[in-house]
Amino acid sequence: MNDYIRTPTVFLVDEDNEKIGVVNTDVAKNRARDAGLDLVEVAPQAQPPVCRIMDYGKWKYQQSKKEQKAKSHSKTSELKEVRLRPKIDPHDLGIKTNKATEFLKEGNKVQFTMLFRGREMAHQDLGMRTMQGIIDLLAPISKMETPPRMAGRRMTMILAPDKVTPAEKRKADKPAAPKPAPKPAPVAAAAAEAQSQNEQA
Repeated sequence: MNDYIRTPTVFLVDEDNEKIGVVNTDVAKNRARDAGLDLVEVAPQAQPPVCRIMDYGKWKYQQSKKEQKAKSHSKTSELKEVRLRPKIDPHDLGIKTNKATEFLKEGNKVQFTMLFRGREMAHQDLGMRTMQGIIDLLAPISKMETPPRMAGRRMTMILAPDKVTPAEKRKADKPAAPKPAPKPAPVAAAAAEAQSQNEQA
């Protein structure tokens, strides 16, 4: 930028984005200085390098704002963990599922981990029922990503946020109403009535 540009000539683009062409570098610098702007090398690989007259400070500020906006719109999803026990108390289970609900509504995935110790390994069916209860409870706001499965002494499953709203889900699950039988056309109805009268006669 400015005095750090060392090449003898540059291809100049002015402050109005007009292509001036190849000019002496000092001429380009003076033109930028007279406009109260900067001479910025935008394509150093070109021969000669392409330089543009611009407000570099303003451009940097605008780029920073764009990056901040992009970051705010691209929130990454995290994997949150909720730990359970095979014989968890219903009150504690409610607290755990409420926390999982918060995670899901924030757009995060939730991994439920149930650890079996000692003789609890004989009650894997109890753990499976608890997991299924959680699946049913959180069905309106989540979808299954990894079903419950054992890995050593751990049973895990992962639920992901479901972007389909509960109202949309109910609508999708609701069976379609039967279509009413079509009414006979006026001409056909009149013909049927005339035929009926002839039969009666």
